[in-house]
Amino acid sequence: MAQLVIEGSDLVVRLSLMEKLGAFHADVRVPLATVRAVRVAAHPWTELRGLEAPGTGVPSVISLGTRRGSGVRDFAAVYSHTPAVVIDAAGAEFDRLVISSSHAWVEAERIATAVRAASAEGIVAPPGRRAPRTSS
Repeated sequence: MAQLVIEGSDLVVRLSLMEKLGAFHADVRVPLATVRAVRVAAHPWTELRGLEAPGTGVPSVISLGTRRGSGVRDFAAVYSHTPAVVIDAAGAEFDRLVISSSHAWVEAERIATAVRAASAEGIVAPPGRRAPRTSS
């Protein structure tokens, strides 16, 4: 299952080799400065927007990869009945990440804490504006 990792000023979705093959994508990296909201979806299928393009999907079983819809570009690693962390971003490669995790509530709180800490350090821009990239 995909892992959510904080690396410096970035949130990284670390994918297994099989997930990379199914998603047609490498690990996903999103600057904390672009994160606008973090929440948990007990039923993540309702959070998915658009169609897999490219990616792998079987409704209510698995959704891996990029999802494209009217004006949005999202990334999903969603499995069966597993809750997911939903991360909304602005100005990043993806507008939304939907990542299944058996510890979704703990993961969401850890990411929200990292976003708040980054904001306190002044590296998070107000909504609608991009923060400057920081060197790590």
